[in-house]
Amino acid sequence: MSVVEENKKKSWMIDTTPLRVVAFRRMWIGTGASFFGFQFTAVAVPVQMFAITHSTFWVGLLGVAGLVPLLIFGLWGGAIADVVDRRRLLLTSSALTWVVTLGLLTQAILGVRSPHLLLTLTAVQSVGFAISSPARQSIVPRLVPTPMVPAANTLNYTTTTAGGVLGPLAAGVIMGIWSTGTGVAVAYTVDALLFTLTFWATWRLPPIPPIEPDESGEKPTAGLRGIVVGLKFLVTQPVLLLSFAVDLIAMVFAMPRALFPAVAEERFGGPTAVGWLFSAIAIGSLLGGLTSGWISRVRRQGIALTAAVVGWGVAIALSGLAHQLWLAVLLLAVAGAADLVSAVYRQTIMQTFAPDRLRGRLQGVFTVVVAGGPRLGDLRAGATAQFTGVGASWVGGGLVAAALALVLALAFPALIRYRPVPEPVENAER
Repeated sequence: MSVVEENKKKSWMIDTTPLRVVAFRRMWIGTGASFFGFQFTAVAVPVQMFAITHSTFWVGLLGVAGLVPLLIFGLWGGAIADVVDRRRLLLTSSALTWVVTLGLLTQAILGVRSPHLLLTLTAVQSVGFAISSPARQSIVPRLVPTPMVPAANTLNYTTTTAGGVLGPLAAGVIMGIWSTGTGVAVAYTVDALLFTLTFWATWRLPPIPPIEPDESGEKPTAGLRGIVVGLKFLVTQPVLLLSFAVDLIAMVFAMPRALFPAVAEERFGGPTAVGWLFSAIAIGSLLGGLTSGWISRVRRQGIALTAAVVGWGVAIALSGLAHQLWLAVLLLAVAGAADLVSAVYRQTIMQTFAPDRLRGRLQGVFTVVVAGGPRLGDLRAGATAQFTGVGASWVGGGLVAAALALVLALAFPALIRYRPVPEPVENAER
């Protein structure tokens, strides 16, 4: 193979350059460990809820329990991230998430069969996530140079999706080996143990205090006024608004995970299948990430984002028609690859578009959209399935998402016209 061909081949592989930055590498390790562990809980909670209630509607209510705290604390957590040391905020909020995991473990060991307790613990866990996520994501542009931000985001998403592959598969094996009660307890234990690595990685990060106010004189605050300032900036940026909108469409209408426990039992014959369904999207995202060397070279990021969202909806719809487990997993994996592409571009556009003094607050809005959308999708899928059946809820949602995303992008072309500027907005303002 010639040098040119070798370079071309390498250019399609994932860019690991940001890992040369020690601080980013530590955060990357911690993030990967925490997400891998959380997948055990993410599978165990809906499985336990379905075992208790035998109702997809109750499983869908888990989405509501997670959404309400996200709406409140996602925005507030973003405002706090612009005021305090982001490392300290990340440590504090992660501790809350860990305590909730111990609570889930305790109720499973004691055999408490309370759907209301599961909803409550899910809500409190969502508070910790809502506060930690803006801090975690807004740290990235402070650790690596701007040109490395797309590659850094790709590494983060690829690593978390690797955990999303292995975690649900391992959780599915656990559910198949033990009874439901014992299986969910083991899953919660794994999550709690792995979270210790996350604390270590976060503790080793350097201090990341807020930067001084710029020429505008605007000093970030953690109150309502600070949130309003961030929202005012957001509404003046059509590209950001549209990127948030297409993601909401994709997640609300085409997220079928609330249907996985029922489909695994009714269509694919057992609890082991639920692990494959929960991991299938992540398998596609992982493969997409490993071959993502081209992502940083794309200039028409808005078009790429829109195409990825449409592809997600179509692939989800087709997967809902599958009656063989391998085919459903394959099509969900295709959707996952599209989701990886859209996620990287959404995150990169937000991080490079916003000045650092506003980045935490906008990341808070981003957290509400990205994490809240799937929870609304859980409610939509579970509630719709009660009236139309699982298949219609799954397939119809995917088709609606693809159509709405395409119509929105064509009706408001700011997103599909978008190309990244040579330098961040904060530098351009100066």
